[in-house]
Amino acid sequence: MKQENKTSAVPGHKLILILTLALFWWINSNYSNPLLLSLGAGSIMLVLYLTQKMDVIDQETHPVRFNGRKPRYMWWLFKQVILSNISVVKHIWMGNKSISPVLATIDTRQCSDINKVIYANSITLTPGTVAIDLIDDQLTVHALHKADIDTLKAGEMDRRVRELED
Repeated sequence: MKQENKTSAVPGHKLILILTLALFWWINSNYSNPLLLSLGAGSIMLVLYLTQKMDVIDQETHPVRFNGRKPRYMWWLFKQVILSNISVVKHIWMGNKSISPVLATIDTRQCSDINKVIYANSITLTPGTVAIDLIDDQLTVHALHKADIDTLKAGEMDRRVRELED
């Protein structure tokens, strides 16, 4: 039986991977002389060939997914980070008595592993909360205040991350 290539599930996957690797290489090297550019292109092609032969490229390792919902989510997350910063500063000014650390398990309804990671990272990005562990569909979160856990359990962030699915 012939093994099906996993990259065929995502149109333009190889092109996006090549462009991502090229941009990463150029940012780190900042060389523009033709010899070094051709060596960089050759190394990118070698990496792409080897990863394809090793069958380690799949939909989950897709470097960039373009859809119109990401900027809206990023803007919403940015506002949440600002609001959380204000809340943490307020609790710092009010003293230790206003802080009541909580460790809780939150269920997530994400469909893919990448969205589970995006959700956990989004929680960690908002000050006052840290995603500690992710097992299956359960996320362990530490928060400075119980209200932060209640907000997460309400599910708005979970819903917004789930909307990022392609």
